[in-house]
Amino acid sequence: MSLDVVITTDRTMMSNHHRKEFLGFAATGPPISMPESLWLFLTAPKVKTDKTGRPIEAPYGLRKVEAALIDAGFNAAIIDPDHLYRYVDKMKVLMIGHHDYFAYGPPSSEWWSLTGLEPINRRSFIRFMNSPVIRRAKERGVKIIVGGPAAWQWLYELELMEKWGVDTIVDGEGEKVVVELVDKALKGEDLPRYVYVGVDNAPGVDEIPLIKGGSVNGLVEIMRGCPRGCKFCSVTLRPLRFIPLEKILREIEVNLRAGINGAILHSEDVLLYYADGVKPRPEPLIKLHEGVMKKIGERGSFAWSHASLAAIKYAEENYKLITRLMSEYILNDYRKMLGVEVGIETGSPALARKIMVAKSSPYPPEQWPIVVEEAFKIMHENKIVPAATVILGFPEETIDDVVKTIELIDRLKPYRSIIVPMFFVPMGALKKNKWFLRDHLSIEHVEAMKKMYEHTIYWAEEIMKNYMTSPYYLPVKLLLKYFMSYVKWRVNKYMGKLEEMVKK
Repeated sequence: MSLDVVITTDRTMMSNHHRKEFLGFAATGPPISMPESLWLFLTAPKVKTDKTGRPIEAPYGLRKVEAALIDAGFNAAIIDPDHLYRYVDKMKVLMIGHHDYFAYGPPSSEWWSLTGLEPINRRSFIRFMNSPVIRRAKERGVKIIVGGPAAWQWLYELELMEKWGVDTIVDGEGEKVVVELVDKALKGEDLPRYVYVGVDNAPGVDEIPLIKGGSVNGLVEIMRGCPRGCKFCSVTLRPLRFIPLEKILREIEVNLRAGINGAILHSEDVLLYYADGVKPRPEPLIKLHEGVMKKIGERGSFAWSHASLAAIKYAEENYKLITRLMSEYILNDYRKMLGVEVGIETGSPALARKIMVAKSSPYPPEQWPIVVEEAFKIMHENKIVPAATVILGFPEETIDDVVKTIELIDRLKPYRSIIVPMFFVPMGALKKNKWFLRDHLSIEHVEAMKKMYEHTIYWAEEIMKNYMTSPYYLPVKLLLKYFMSYVKWRVNKYMGKLEEMVKK
């Protein structure tokens, strides 16, 4: 078997997480009170491959790079990390992508700071790069190109870049630049050490290729970029582009042929698909869901990757659109809920105005807590289960800002949801600031974290009981029940220690 270009990543990324995307977040933490192998089984089980080692489903970003190279005529493919040895003696270029190479992103950095233990994703990736197959590749002169959403993390690990022989970092959307880089590598030409893909070099809609193989859990992209301009987010640095429905449906067909019966619509805000600025429009969203549901059928799994709380509120109060989408297209006897990630980030209107002034649009930032509450109520009533993030330690954050967040979390108790605290990570327009770490915690931060953990444990048990009903999930449910029982005990004990620490 021979490939000129091999694309891969480590096990924490090359997994379908038991078909439950949220389990992948647990791979960003350290193994707590269980062997690492068991933690990996729970969070990142191996995926099926064909006889050549090509995974049946792979991370969507890798699929886009693979497609760009194939369309350009290169002999390239994604290979599962366990099968990399088959190609090491013939490949010429090795491309690696990741969402969090060194656990510097959220929530990995928070786990690490709080526990003092290296997260699983960092351990897994370092183990992968130290493996004999990577050493053998460099001995043969294979060019290594790394990229993906966490490409920026390599700038903090230049020594490891040298140690492992990484030739090029691609920071940004890679579909256009990888073709030129691979061409240079195969011709033996010198490669740049770092490539930043800005707005001027980002691919247009016609330059974004269709995936050639199945994506993890059927994820398909419906738009890129975000118009809200939150200062802590790097996505807002990308131009806004909408993927035509025809292309979306063709990628769903690719996944169906791979045996992945379902779809996750990916966007920073699904409800802004062909929107009027930040105001959702019913027509394109109804056409989108109508078309997708016809493809996946009534038994197909379905989720949104992200939605904004302001868009949820606006869509429902102006068009009853959330109710219509859920009742007419999404929910049925086989799909009893919809999962989505949302961003609360803060309960403080003053801080919202400073760091995410358009997060609440078309409502003013002074109404942000009201927007959050009303959106959570809408989701609860329509069986949408949000996994929400709250960021602690923003630059210029005050104690009063944290208190406002605590008060908001208290008011969200009646609504079915997961709420996850995250420590501020310097990204986007705030990338010149410093990480927020355990030593920076105030007693109010500890109280906010405690409120969120209690909220999450309560609702996670209810979600498992009512929505993870298939016998397939029994082993996972048993492990999760054990894990949550342990977390209850550990959080209570650990929060007490944190409180003592911050009082000193």
